[in-house]
Amino acid sequence: MSDINLSPLWLSFQTAGVATIIVFLTGVFLARIIARNQFFGKGVLEAVFMLPLVLPPTVVGFGLLYLFGKNGILGRLLLDMFDFQVVFTWHAVIIAAVVVSFPLMYQSASAAFQHDDPNLEHAAYTMGASKWKVFWTVSFPLAWPGLLAGLVLSFARALGEFGATLMLAGFIPGVTDTVPLAIYFAVESGNMEMATFWVIIIVALGFTAIYWLNWWSKRNMMRYSQKQHHQ
Repeated sequence: MSDINLSPLWLSFQTAGVATIIVFLTGVFLARIIARNQFFGKGVLEAVFMLPLVLPPTVVGFGLLYLFGKNGILGRLLLDMFDFQVVFTWHAVIIAAVVVSFPLMYQSASAAFQHDDPNLEHAAYTMGASKWKVFWTVSFPLAWPGLLAGLVLSFARALGEFGATLMLAGFIPGVTDTVPLAIYFAVESGNMEMATFWVIIIVALGFTAIYWLNWWSKRNMMRYSQKQHHQ
């Protein structure tokens, strides 16, 4: 184990980090717009957003391969316009991680914004605050506990993504070999010691993320209860 290559760990962190930033920005933006508005097809749109959460990873990977493959709609467009191929690149790892982790961020953000007190926002509007200012000074702080939960869960999900990544990005050492893929191919090659090492790492990271989130949530609830009691 002295010659172990830690590149899968760094690649997993980089992938999960970039994917989490993307899903946080898009999830918060879409949840903010959709949660407060009613329109035809809203239920269908939200079902589409949540679909990767219930589909087998191989189905998600097949769909992404269908879109971004050389003969896919987006894949052909990128190849013709920019001479850029997504499949079997680090960008494919990012795309897979974004797609499978987005539902967790969107769900958390949507629930957080729906539970915001609209009276506080209306009060800020009557005082002359712009929509942008109301969002950053009222809506966002009120929703932050739920947004943070979505952030942590999305990061953990992106960190553990396997099926869609394997189908879209493949296993290329130093390029697409994330920890979940390293575990699978270590087992395939009979290197159980290496597989056990990576399993311990990924379990420890996932456990730490969930444990910290639970601890922070309980701590936040205790502070809120104490504040309400003093009032």
